[in-house]
Amino acid sequence: MSELSDRSTSVVPTAADVGVGPWQGPWPAGQHWDPELLQYGDSRNVSDRYRYWQLEAIVADLDLRRHEFHVAIENWQHDFNIGSVVRTANAFLAAEVHVVGRRRWNRRGAMVTDRYQRVRHHDSVAELASWAAASDLPLLGIDNLPGALPLESAKLAKRCVLVFGQEGPGLTDAMRDACENTLSIAQFGSTRSINAGAAAAIAMHTWVRQNAILKEGHREPDPSV
Repeated sequence: MSELSDRSTSVVPTAADVGVGPWQGPWPAGQHWDPELLQYGDSRNVSDRYRYWQLEAIVADLDLRRHEFHVAIENWQHDFNIGSVVRTANAFLAAEVHVVGRRRWNRRGAMVTDRYQRVRHHDSVAELASWAAASDLPLLGIDNLPGALPLESAKLAKRCVLVFGQEGPGLTDAMRDACENTLSIAQFGSTRSINAGAAAAIAMHTWVRQNAILKEGHREPDPSV
């Protein structure tokens, strides 16, 4: 067997290698534990804190801790980036993700995180803008457009909606008009823009750096929960 074959067969994890096996010892007490997961193991893509928890219990706990920023993305052509945006929003504990336009979106990139993330649909830009105004949340567009302010030097409001356009055309004129400000991400290469999923991750992390309690995002898992 060649060296390449040895390497290729020894480093690829199987499904059984992901997650944790059945609970060892007496089962813990509490309504949040999932008996089936305790018995058979938990291979879900969740942090150690939530191992063996019921899905509903995880969502309820996240709801107690969600940040005050929202994320909105336009979906007029079934944008494949939406799943990635939802996954990142879950990682940074966004209050909600708002899909504007078509209701259906490609969930593959979400890696099942849409089960834990609050997602709301709006048929139109006007509907999103009306909801945001009623909720006293400014819309902040993220796009490299003429007149946009640098994201790197902007102070993001603690309560806001970060808005992203369709892959390719970016923010529609209607959405840009609805936004209080438009912010751009510094780029130095030949490409005109980065994809919406990457832009969303950068913008959300900028909000986190300015407004979140960062030590909460680096805490060690508590085996007692």
